[in-house]
Formats: sequence, structure tokens, C-alpha cells
Amino acid sequence: MDGGAGIQPATLSALIALVREHTGIAMSDRKSSLLERRLRPRMLALDIGSYQGYVQRVRDDAAEVPHFIDLVTTNDTQFFRTAHVWEYVEREFLPRWWRERAGDTLRVWSAAAASGEELYSIAMLCDRFQAATPGFRYQILATDISRQMLALARAGRYAGRSVERLLATRPDWVRNYFTASGDGLQVVNALKQHVTLAQHNLLTPLKAPEKFAHQQFNLVFLRNVLFYFDQDHQRTVLQQVRHSMAPQARLILGESESITGLETACQFERPLIYTLDTQAP
Repeated sequence: MDGGAGIQPATLSALIALVREHTGIAMSDRKSSLLERRLRPRMLALDIGSYQGYVQRVRDDAAEVPHFIDLVTTNDTQFFRTAHVWEYVEREFLPRWWRERAGDTLRVWSAAAASGEELYSIAMLCDRFQAATPGFRYQILATDISRQMLALARAGRYAGRSVERLLATRPDWVRNYFTASGDGLQVVNALKQHVTLAQHNLLTPLKAPEKFAHQQFNLVFLRNVLFYFDQDHQRTVLQQVRHSMAPQARLILGESESITGLETACQFERPLIYTLDTQAP
């Protein structure tokens, strides 16, 4: 294998083009080392001796594309990341939504769910609200482009730093919503029953599972994903997401993201939080 020599410029350009083609992610040539680290084990497994050879494999073999997507997409998530977002959902959004929509089912979309920490954070908040609010019902759709990440989210088993942080900050929540599993924690089925997982590319229209057919979402988490796209693809993602948002739905972004200046139909409400403008064309 020529891995020790690194990726040659022409091959790197081809890889970056493939990343954009299959994920929409705008990756720069500064990501050469990252691509090398992520692709090398797969090349070894396939006995492919050069990065150019792997480029050709992805081009020629449709079955390799999902593996390629899993390798090149970044998935970094944790429970209750960015505290003020969760304080807003728990203390403002849920009570207000229930006052205005009592009797309806709250529908939430975790649009870049990765390994699931975000979606189960949502589920825990909703479950606690349900316990205090008779009649409240909720459903969560969690999507991601990576099959590997969806499998982890479906399993709902976590260990390491994210678990240690959760144990330190919300020990009573851990007792209520997890069981011990080896050196980690397992999400209880009572949360999982409210969650549906599906593969989805954010650049395309959402084809929701039957449970969500013809339904729109009241709360959408699109966190820490837009900054991987260029402005044209950011607009496309936001346009696709907008079509799945109910009137006055809230859109929540990541801590280093903004959609100001992208000519979207979402109005700024406060940092990271936007409201769908139902008067927009």
C-alpha cells in the first residue's frame, strides 16, 4: 500500500469531489490527513494498495458508497450539549407548545442524529414533561446519512466520557433512563419506543417512515452540521428542512452556526434558535 506516501494531489481532489458528490460536505485539501486515517483501514480490508485504487472502487461499485459515507462523515455528539439549548426546550418550548397545542402529538426531528446522544436527550426531556403533564404525547424521528451511526443510535449503548459527564451532572436521570451494560449504560426501552430511526441525506427531500407520513415537525434539531456545507448546499439543506416544519416550528442549530444572510424562511428568535416564518413565500 502507498499509504505512507500520503494522498497525491490529483487523488485528493478526486476524493474531495466524491465526498461532495455523495454527502454534500465541502471538504478542503487540509483534510488530507483525516482522509488518510479514515480510509486506510478500509483499504487494507479490501486489499486495495492505493488511494487512487480506492477512488476507482467507489466510482465503480455502488455497494462501496455507503461504506465510504460512513468513513468520511464526522460524528461528534454528546448528551445535553450546550446547556442553554436544553434549558430553553425544557422550560420554555415544551410548556408553551402544550399551552397552545394541548391534545396534539409533539413531533421532533433530530436531523443529524449521529450515534444518538442528542435524540435520547430529547426523549428524556419529553418523558419528564409527560410525567408531569397528563395527555402529553411525543414522537421523535432521528435521521443520519451514516448507517454505522444509525446502528449505534439504535443500540442505545454508551460508555466513556459522555457517560461520565451524564453521571456527574444528571445522576437521577441516569437511574431513570439507563441500565448498566458492561462498562457502560444502556438506554431503557421506554425511551426507545418513542424513537424512529431512518437514513437520510439532508440535501434531499425527507422521505419519512410511515408513522410520520404527511406529518410536519414542531421542533427540529439541525445541530453542528451546516458548517460542513458551502453556502449553496446550506440553502438546499434549509429548504428541504423547511418543507418538513409545521407552522411556527422551532429550528435549533449548533453553537458555532448561523443562518443569518441565507435568505431562509426562519426568523431569528435567540442565539441558535429560529422560528419558521409562516408568512414567507
